[in-house]
Amino acid sequence: MSKPVESRVAAIIPAYNEEKTVGQVVEELKKVTLVDHVLVVSDGSEDATAAVAREAGAEVIELSGNQGKGAAMMAGLQATQAEVVLFLDADLIGLNGEHIRNLLEPVLEDGTEMTIGVFEGGRPVTDLAQAVAPHLSGQRALRRHLLEKMEDLDVSRFGVEIALTRYLKKSGTQYKAVVLKDMTHRTKEEKLGLAKGFAARMKMYWEIIKYIP
Repeated sequence: MSKPVESRVAAIIPAYNEEKTVGQVVEELKKVTLVDHVLVVSDGSEDATAAVAREAGAEVIELSGNQGKGAAMMAGLQATQAEVVLFLDADLIGLNGEHIRNLLEPVLEDGTEMTIGVFEGGRPVTDLAQAVAPHLSGQRALRRHLLEKMEDLDVSRFGVEIALTRYLKKSGTQYKAVVLKDMTHRTKEEKLGLAKGFAARMKMYWEIIKYIP
């Protein structure tokens, strides 16, 4: 592995077969001066995710095989020395610079340890999911030292957000919820069709349940 890139803020985007949306996510990040380094970790993608991300201006890490979201996040973390890390999902729709700044500024300027982004006004299906379980959001900015203290990040797959929140509760670390107005994402059913999408969703829920305190 090459030497980690030195920067203050790195955006890490774990991605699995997200060629339709990852380019737009990268392009919006590249417009924000607060972000020094944009990394897309293609988690065994079988489509053009890696090529689209590179064309949009991201550094791309390609993992062999689908290792899970936690492993992809860890691979991104190991490729940067940034003191603040912004995680974004690759399937976002409606992301803009204001969302990115609103996630980062409390951590950079106000001493907040972590922010968690919550969709609002995007689509009813995604708004409802995050209203019920906001701690499942993949949109968050946090200080690197929090991640370095988590021993199970790389094995937590889709439960990585639960694992992060559980760690914060145990350690007494404070975090802040940030409303992401008019943002949504592509659902698994939209990506894979109803049957395969439902099966993938059930698998994701099982991974999450294993990490609920």
